[in-house]
Amino acid sequence: MNATPSVDLLWQTIRREAESAMARDPVFGAALSTAILDHPDFAHALAHQIGARLGKSPADRARFAQLACDAFGRSPDLVDAASRDLQSIAVHDPATTTLLPPLLNFKGYVALQAWRVSNLLWRESRYDLALLLQSLSSDQLQVSIHPSASIGTQVFLDHATGIIIGAFAVIGDEVTILQNVTIGRKHSEPDRAPKIGRGVLLSAGSSIIGGVSIGDFAKIGAGAVVEHDVPPGCTAVGVPARLTNCPEKVSV
Repeated sequence: MNATPSVDLLWQTIRREAESAMARDPVFGAALSTAILDHPDFAHALAHQIGARLGKSPADRARFAQLACDAFGRSPDLVDAASRDLQSIAVHDPATTTLLPPLLNFKGYVALQAWRVSNLLWRESRYDLALLLQSLSSDQLQVSIHPSASIGTQVFLDHATGIIIGAFAVIGDEVTILQNVTIGRKHSEPDRAPKIGRGVLLSAGSSIIGGVSIGDFAKIGAGAVVEHDVPPGCTAVGVPARLTNCPEKVSV
């Protein structure tokens, strides 16, 4: 995994970007103060974003922001993961080179961090609250990730409308998931969930169904339906999916 700047350095960069944006557009300044400049660190600013996105009333927004802030306090690794996720967007999205826009505007990023909070709650056996966060993310952000799933870092939910990640799915580091992707179990095999390797690209509208394994750095084409394993480095396209562009050592 590539080295990434510390959370403190990330926060300094975000504040500088916010101050520059405020100087360019004073009308935008009030929103930046509330979202960024009024907060002491990245964890508090991120918690504010989660509350703002999930809450349907001022009281709810404050409550969910505090819930996220408390979770970050109990588990600082969630903040480190959020930092890695944010920095990876600038690497993987050619339209984005700074950190402030995805933090403020990319609902997939906020949905992923809300999932990280719900996953902590799930691991703490606070199942009802974890599922409530999943439901709110589905309603407000159109991203539904079951709190029992396992997701690595430097993950990018691009566009992030209609993404469904079911119970017990496993997703590795550096994975990019586009809109309308489904990752879930079969009704006939409820105890088997997909496993997505490192650096995988799941293109728009693709579905990964059942206890399949998608190897590292594989690519799944738009609209593909995958019900069988995809070896590392291969591309899978079509309905049902077939393999193409595999490394020579892989038999297709």
